[in-house]
Amino acid sequence: MTDTPRRPLRVLAAMSGGVDSAVAAARAAEAGHDVTGVHLALSANPQSFRTGARGCCTIEDSRDARRAADVIGIPFYVWDLAERFREDVVEDFIAEYEAGRTPNPCLRCNEKIKFAALLDKALALGFDAVCTGHYAKVVTLEDGTRELHRASDMAKDQSYVLGVLDERQLAHAMFPLGDTVTTKGEIRQEAERRGLAVAKKPDSHDICFIADGDTQGFLARRLGRTEGDIVDESGTRLGTHDGAYGFTIGQRKGLRIGTPAPDGKPRYVLDISPVDNTVTVGPAASLDVSGLTAITPRWCGAVPTGPGTYTAQLRAHGGECEVTAEPVDGELRVTFTEPVRGVAPGQAIVLYDGTRVVGSATIATTTRATTAVA
Repeated sequence: MTDTPRRPLRVLAAMSGGVDSAVAAARAAEAGHDVTGVHLALSANPQSFRTGARGCCTIEDSRDARRAADVIGIPFYVWDLAERFREDVVEDFIAEYEAGRTPNPCLRCNEKIKFAALLDKALALGFDAVCTGHYAKVVTLEDGTRELHRASDMAKDQSYVLGVLDERQLAHAMFPLGDTVTTKGEIRQEAERRGLAVAKKPDSHDICFIADGDTQGFLARRLGRTEGDIVDESGTRLGTHDGAYGFTIGQRKGLRIGTPAPDGKPRYVLDISPVDNTVTVGPAASLDVSGLTAITPRWCGAVPTGPGTYTAQLRAHGGECEVTAEPVDGELRVTFTEPVRGVAPGQAIVLYDGTRVVGSATIATTTRATTAVA
């Protein structure tokens, strides 16, 4: 099997203005593909996005992307997808927090923007593939079907945020950095050798549409401050908060509880109830989850039949755990071999068979190993 296209393709390279996407576009062009660069304008007011050479979404970034395209020698355009991004990513992010869930906006952007809105437009214009700077691999089998795999370098693997790609989207995806087994410093050295000015540009971090990195402040401005109770598992009131949306399952810091726990140990957020604006806290052991139900599964190929044994990843930078999973009535039922902690509704669970991405789904409910919390 191979992950190298057998013929030159018309490729649309999504160029964020960062070093990874610039090197990916350069490699695609060097491989003989007919490459066109495009920068996605995702905000009606780009100054409101993260600035300071963050590598995503600002006016500065669009200029960096254009300069990189000029050096590579490929055509370059800026496409305005701000309204689609606002509806599908920003508003979804706010609604999920308001409902007491913890979303991943980068994953949603890949699903709805880069490999939906962008890909649909690319195909309509006659392009064969969309190329990005993600660290993941697309493997083409002998029968022509394609699989999504982890990057060769696990330390840089980004397959988790690509687990939402379905079979159609995967058929038109290209990740030139997936086979790279190098340090990020070596990627920067490659960019420098190619004459790309973004070689020394800092990586992007955090959420691009929250300018100051203050997620709780951003949500407070959109949802308002509404005082509610912080309670323990017995319902005893321990303190107050300014909005349940400002918390995530497993959170330890920022609880502002004056009364120490009876055992003197830290307390963690166990449950968030947007209905009565209540946050429940308790000991670390109460975070143990033995199973979950996830909704809206998306499969990177054929839908599994019956229960199977997989490894699962629950966060973009988290490790793997062993699970048994089965699609049931349009949902995904998952049982953990060993209890895991910090599992929050709204997060994505991505299933793997070895290095192959099987699919993903959005966590809806969890089953606690020790204490049942609704």
